[in-house]
Amino acid sequence: MHKFCHRCGLELPSSSDATAFCPHCGAPQLYLQEQDRPILPAEIDTTGVPPPPPTQIVAWQTAIGCAALVALVAALLTVIALRLPSLSFLSTIWTLTASMTALALYQRRQPLAVMDARIGARIGLTTGFILVICIAFAMAVVGVVSRFALHSTADLDAYLNQLLQQMTVQLSHSAAGNPELRQVLRMIASPEFRAGYALFCVAILSAALLFVSTLGGAAGGLLRTRRRLAP
Repeated sequence: MHKFCHRCGLELPSSSDATAFCPHCGAPQLYLQEQDRPILPAEIDTTGVPPPPPTQIVAWQTAIGCAALVALVAALLTVIALRLPSLSFLSTIWTLTASMTALALYQRRQPLAVMDARIGARIGLTTGFILVICIAFAMAVVGVVSRFALHSTADLDAYLNQLLQQMTVQLSHSAAGNPELRQVLRMIASPEFRAGYALFCVAILSAALLFVSTLGGAAGGLLRTRRRLAP
């Protein structure tokens, strides 16, 4: 293989007569030894089998299945508790401990899975999200059926009217001569304010439920700590 000087471009002597300098212009030359030559990807030995996928710390398919099962039971108990107030306590306890119940089911199905407080918190947060979605959907369906099919939301309407009336009375004493407060009173009496107030309450309860589920999952994961032994 012919080599040429990088400065003058003339041909260099063969490898047997090679020197560190060009015999024509005296420019120093660099020679790459065979052991220093970079190995190209095509030259790397391979068995033709792709490397195994990275091991998942959490078996999410199992975890989501357990969380969904617990959330469905919580939504069912919540709906039943609307008709049977005696089950309200059971529904509340099941909802607050849903993340720990999901962890128990998860470890029963994955007895060799790694478990600690961090993994428990992740599964607990996932359980909280599914729990909020299931309960919100169930309550929305019950609300629509009760209002438009059964026409049995009179008690709820009376409670909201009483609450808004109390707010109106408290503000009406200061509304005299104040047009801004009178505008606030008109806004409180509007259906849009009622809808916004209901959504605000749902958002607060959802955030609290997510926090409790994450905290419960972390506590359950800490109690069930199990690390995979090194080979």
